[in-house]
Amino acid sequence: MNNIFLKFILILFVFNSCAQKNEVTVLSNEQGIKLLVNGEDFIINGMNWDYFPIGTNYSYSLWEQPDALIKEALDAEMNLLKSMGVNTIRVYTSIQPKWITYIYEKYGIYTMLNHSFGRYGVSVNGNWIPVTDYRNVETQKALIKEVSKMAEAYKNTPGLLLFLLGNENNYGLFWAGSETEDFPDNEKEIAAKGEKLGRPMYRLMNEAAKKIKSIDTSHPVAICNGDLGFLDIIAEECTDVDIYGTNMYRGKSFGDAFEKVKAKLNMPILFTEFGADAFNSIENKEDQKMQAFYMVENWKEIYQNAAGLGKAENSIGGFTFQFSDGWWKFGQTINLDKHDDNASWVGGGYDLDLIKGNKNMNEEWFGICAKGPTNEKGLYTLQPRAAYYALKEAHQINPYSKGVTADLIAKHFSKIKLSEALLKSTKNKTSLD
Repeated sequence: MNNIFLKFILILFVFNSCAQKNEVTVLSNEQGIKLLVNGEDFIINGMNWDYFPIGTNYSYSLWEQPDALIKEALDAEMNLLKSMGVNTIRVYTSIQPKWITYIYEKYGIYTMLNHSFGRYGVSVNGNWIPVTDYRNVETQKALIKEVSKMAEAYKNTPGLLLFLLGNENNYGLFWAGSETEDFPDNEKEIAAKGEKLGRPMYRLMNEAAKKIKSIDTSHPVAICNGDLGFLDIIAEECTDVDIYGTNMYRGKSFGDAFEKVKAKLNMPILFTEFGADAFNSIENKEDQKMQAFYMVENWKEIYQNAAGLGKAENSIGGFTFQFSDGWWKFGQTINLDKHDDNASWVGGGYDLDLIKGNKNMNEEWFGICAKGPTNEKGLYTLQPRAAYYALKEAHQINPYSKGVTADLIAKHFSKIKLSEALLKSTKNKTSLD
């Protein structure tokens, strides 16, 4: 009798676990390409999210803190994200599966799980290799082993949306550090490195995608590329990848990105990073309205190019970069308590604060929320900027809703008043002060 009861409980447990697991697929038909979650259209209103108190850097991990502190941090930030209409966050693999589920079950927010895939180095046979050579056989084995382990650990996690491999790893072929730099202009140099070092990398990414999908059949696999670099090689080597993810900083418009990806790849395009900093390099001060302007224009294009709307019809969403400022980004190990306003690279499309010959992109000011001081618990409070309130309005429209057209999306975005968003930010900051 007891054995029968135990078997019944086990069956219920397995049934409930399967019922909670989401089936995420990529659908391609005459209307374009879109993402489906349990059969329903899903546009990704995403956010690049992390948690670094002022004074810390990449060596800090929220996931190594006590559970009570993690919950308090998540509850504060996920409430803000849910309120603005974010439905997915981008997080690296240090997060434990239970927190993906916690975020999903309590706030309805999914997680795109990101494996850096050797972008900042790789451990091979117990030795740390700071610059990854994707041609090396032992390196290949190590990375495939890592992603296999990841897929096994997360495959049945409620709240998982998809897997992402890399973080603009094509840029890593040209500079070894993690700080953003200007990209080389020499086309012959770029092409030569792409063939010599890039092709083996993309080939291995494809092998990794196949391996993940052999373990987990319920979640797509995306790669994260820098802009449209080496698109022809990707088309030849990444035939088993489901989604083309791109970190793209072109200013107010993505230009021909949608059409080029449509023409060369049989994949949807997902903007894994995009956005603007909130520091005006000409006026040498914070400029929230400028930041909000670029982000609103970007999201308008992302929605207008969704399936069924008559444009490229291959956009499945994006991840705004980023939720809160990273005070460690410039220098990374120095001045961690200083909000540096040094521009480290040139964003040619961000003409509102661009002077020819000068850098204008400030890595420590990309948050749509400013970061407050750390309290005695190790937590901090965020101060939403104008971009937060502007995107909250932007996300109120769903490009897949009945009757929505590209023109209707343009009208929706034209009604977003940046001055009103700035006023809300100012009032909120006064209240917090």
